[in-house]
This record gives sequence, C-alpha cells and structure tokens, in this order.
Amino acid sequence: MIALLLAFLLTANVQDADTRALLQLEDDWASALVKRDRVVFERLLADSFVYTENDQLMDRAAVLNSVVAGSDTVAAAHNEGMVVHRYGPVTAVVTGWLIVGGRGASGEFNRRYRFTDTWVKRAGRWQIVAAQDYVAA
Repeated sequence: MIALLLAFLLTANVQDADTRALLQLEDDWASALVKRDRVVFERLLADSFVYTENDQLMDRAAVLNSVVAGSDTVAAAHNEGMVVHRYGPVTAVVTGWLIVGGRGASGEFNRRYRFTDTWVKRAGRWQIVAAQDYVAA
C-alpha cells in the first residue's frame, strides 16, 4: 500500500513538473513573438510541426519565416486561461488564449487567439508538433 502511494506521489510530481514546463514553454512562445526570436521557435517547433490559423495551413519553415520576417510587428503578447490536458507521460495538449498587440500593414491591431497546441516529449524535451489558432477578435 505504501509503495503504491509513493509511486502515485512521484507520478503526480512528474506531471506537475511537466505541467509547469509546458505552461512556461507557452509563455516562451508569446515572449519570442515580441522579440522575433528565431532560436526559441527553432527549439520549440518539432521538425514536422504543422500550424493552422483559421483557414491557413503552414509548415515549420513557413512559421519560422513569418515570425522572423513577417509584416506584423508584435509589441506585446501574453497567454490567459491556459489548461494542460495530459495524455500519458509524453503527450499533452495545451488550450488557452493568446493576446497579441502590435502593428501591421493595415495599422495597429489587438488580437485574441483561441489556441490548441499539441506537445510531445522526445528525449526528455517537450516540442510542439501541431498548433491551431482561431482569431476571435
């Protein structure tokens, strides 16, 4: 009985650490948008990463190019209401809101994205394999 309890507590601590790590990675994403930090995105995005925004579909290379050389300048970005949904020890989905403000070709913008991000843990490191954003406003 004690061994079972200890195993449960150890598993819960690992999940809590992973949950904290995933939430931090999501915040790293928001920060990297403002800084146009290609290095962070290269670390976060899996080689086979796929991104959907409304009706657009992009691969890893297109996302990296858009972040670094896109026409929008992001002045502020942060996450709200994030929830981590775990599917075993190496798969998780994070849902939440990404709030982004900045300037684009048609002037200033403030956007709210409802996001669903799918993360996989490989070789002890979380990477995002798929992301879907819906521009709500």
